[in-house]
Amino acid sequence: MKPEYAIIIKNKTRLEFLIERFNTKAQAQFYIESSGGDFQEYVIEHENFHQVFMEIQTKLSKVIKNKVLEREFVPSYIFSEKNLTVVIGQDGLVANVAKYSRNIPIVAINPDEARYDDILLPFNVKNFLKGVNRVINESFSSKKMRFAEVVLNDGQKLLAVNDLFIGISSHSSARYKILLNGKEEMHSSSGIIVSTKTGSTGWLSSIFNMAYGILGSKKLKYPKLNDDDLYFAVREPFKSIRTQTEICGGTIKKGNKLIIESLMPNNGFIFSDGIEQDFLQFNSGTTAEIRLSDEEAVLVIN
Repeated sequence: MKPEYAIIIKNKTRLEFLIERFNTKAQAQFYIESSGGDFQEYVIEHENFHQVFMEIQTKLSKVIKNKVLEREFVPSYIFSEKNLTVVIGQDGLVANVAKYSRNIPIVAINPDEARYDDILLPFNVKNFLKGVNRVINESFSSKKMRFAEVVLNDGQKLLAVNDLFIGISSHSSARYKILLNGKEEMHSSSGIIVSTKTGSTGWLSSIFNMAYGILGSKKLKYPKLNDDDLYFAVREPFKSIRTQTEICGGTIKKGNKLIIESLMPNNGFIFSDGIEQDFLQFNSGTTAEIRLSDEEAVLVIN
């Protein structure tokens, strides 16, 4: 369906978050500089972003009607097939938006190419209108991003473009039973990361980076994921009389699933794409099935 208006989605800058925390820019500056930090770095980042944001909105307004939506309101916004979604920010913001916009085309813009990676940001302020016009004319090319999906035994469901975290909302150990390919173990760990191919360069990569640093890069091989694979890794598994460490990572093939039963009386939770506010409670008596979802997000490519 041809879009009738665009939703511009952005996040607050670090400076804006600081001002919210300390009430004024001057108080935020005093706090940062008294701690030995460079407050000007926050100011430059903020000014650069808003300069690009204003340029994008001005150019876009000449092509299609639009309105701005802050990241914090994305979970409650009802997206329509008449929307075109324009995301300005980092890769993580694209992932956050994708699971709510679902199959609505996303034009993702990198506002600061010297500062942000562009794995999910194929456009910049100079060429983004090319992607917008192609969506309007229904002639765009796209990259399909498959979701990871967790379904609880009470029917609750959560999607992730990048990754899911299954664990506990504190620094204590998560206790659970894990089942994969007919093999079962009791675990005590700091949680499990389940990643899609799209998210494999994010949180999952940090686990491998840590292992590389400890053991040396020649001893480990980073997994190459297919679009229809998920990959999971158990963080800091603890081996004891009651807990095992044989199921610490692997691939979840399409059609297969990872099953986790919570053994945590409280504070167990599951969240997706780094948004802790978007979570499912995962306490004793709850079982989670994790698999590749049939749903996809649509990222417009250049």
